[in-house]
Order: sequence, then structure tokens, then C-alpha cells
Amino acid sequence: MSPGTDRRGHVLIVDDEHDIADTQALRLRERYETSVAYGGEAALELAGPDVDAILLDRRMPDVHGDEVLDRLRERGYEGAIIMLTAVDPDLNILEMAFDDYLRKPVDRETLLSTLDQHLDSPGEDERLDEFFEITSKIAVLEAEKSVSQLEDSSEYTALKARADELEWQLRTELDDFDDIVETYRDIGRNSG
Repeated sequence: MSPGTDRRGHVLIVDDEHDIADTQALRLRERYETSVAYGGEAALELAGPDVDAILLDRRMPDVHGDEVLDRLRERGYEGAIIMLTAVDPDLNILEMAFDDYLRKPVDRETLLSTLDQHLDSPGEDERLDEFFEITSKIAVLEAEKSVSQLEDSSEYTALKARADELEWQLRTELDDFDDIVETYRDIGRNSG
């Protein structure tokens, strides 16, 4: 970021559909420095330490977004990765190392508030980051899967237990925990 700008960070938008990627970049450029990758291979080339967050599509013909996510995390990328996709989530998302999951179409305010939430206080408390990552996955799955499907998943049950444990810890240590959670939930309601 150049000195004197009010931008909050650098966001890489990854989508093989040029119009979608360019539109997302336009929506965000007033608040964030943006760059665009029109596929998974380009994303792997452009995602470096100067990129604070990535909006990542899942279904791309050259390198699938799931593989891009895995490869970025394997090489140590620590920035926020937000899946921005039309792909219906399945229980496999429980294993994925993304920070948030938004279903297309997503309006500008939801994009901005989601990025703000992940970039305004990164690393403030790793447990809080983990709690939001877990609750994002739980919310996505609960919106898409039946209760019986979820009850049959030991991974889902373990994730719910971890969310409860983190909530108890954070609630006892953070006086403003309820306010933080409400802000996050407002973001989630706007993304539906």
C-alpha cells in the first residue's frame, strides 16, 4: 500500500470468470488495494506476503479452488482466505483451511464487512479467529444439510464441541464477546 492512502490491505480476487473477478475488484477498490487472478495457477503465482486476503472461487478449470487453498496453506500463506463460490458446500468443507465461506451472489456490503472482520483485527486472539472459522463452517453446513446428515458426521459433531469449548473460554475472558459475535453474525446474515 502506498503512503497516504486510506486502504486497509491488499485483496486478491480469484475467479476464472473475468467479468465476475473484475466486478468484485471494482466493488472493493475504494477500501482495499485489489488484484485479480483469472484462475488457480495465476492465484498461486500472485499470492504472496503482500496479499492480506484472498477471495477464492472453488470451481475453476485449470486448478480447482480447493487445491489452490491446500497449496497456499502448505506453503505457509497465513492471510485470510474466503471462499467466494456458487459451489454448494458439503461435509468436506470441515477439513478445509479457509477463514470464511460466502455463496454467490454476494453484495458489496457483505464483501466489505466480511473482509473488514477478517482484516481489521487479524491475530488479535487465535482462539477468536478459530471460533469464527468454525462457526462459519457450521452455519454453512446447517443451511445446506439436513439435521440427520449432520448428526451422522463425527467431524461435524467434533467441530460443534470445539466451538462450544472456544465459546466458553472466550466468553469468560472477553467482556465484549457478545458484541463481537453479534457483529460477525450480522455479516453472516447479510451474506445469505
